[in-house]
Amino acid sequence: MTKGTDPRVTRTTSALRQAVVELASQRPVSRITVAELAERAGVTRATFYNRYSTPLDPLVEALYADLETGHRLEDRRRAEGAPGPELLRLATAEVADHVERFGDVYRHALVDPADRGVYDALVRHFSDYAVSFLSRAAGPDLPGVKHQVVAEFLAHGFAGAITAWVADPSVTKEDLVDAAVACAPAWWAQLDATRSPGTA
Repeated sequence: MTKGTDPRVTRTTSALRQAVVELASQRPVSRITVAELAERAGVTRATFYNRYSTPLDPLVEALYADLETGHRLEDRRRAEGAPGPELLRLATAEVADHVERFGDVYRHALVDPADRGVYDALVRHFSDYAVSFLSRAAGPDLPGVKHQVVAEFLAHGFAGAITAWVADPSVTKEDLVDAAVACAPAWWAQLDATRSPGTA
């Protein structure tokens, strides 16, 4: 918890995140009302609107928070000197583990054409991750192209692969990881991303 944060705010945020994950595991988040989410979390609608606009907002927070645990593990392994190919597979497997943990949420959200909120949030997360990675990367293999365009290309591809996995019971987690690693640009695993952003 950040120093100075009111414990009541932390408890309320946690309650709303937990409640929306429970509800979104039963049906798409677009079909969850603020009233039922607030009741499930034990807060008032006014309290909800003090923090969020729609139920998608705390759901995305919960998903992003879990994804960040995998990124921290990747950062630790990178700092320890793990090779690029190993880090690529680790990062991909951590995302797959995340999707598995929130499997019911993704199964409801990614297969409903009317509910793009979670898919779009995944794309934003992967795109931001890729831009951050490329901004730190160095090496002769780093392509001299717009990083944002590369990031969007990779993000939509990975989110699409996750959607295919979630929609097809015959596709395993290992299938997803193998396919994503195989489709990653060959230069990605060769880059040195140990620098801090903005350093030469």
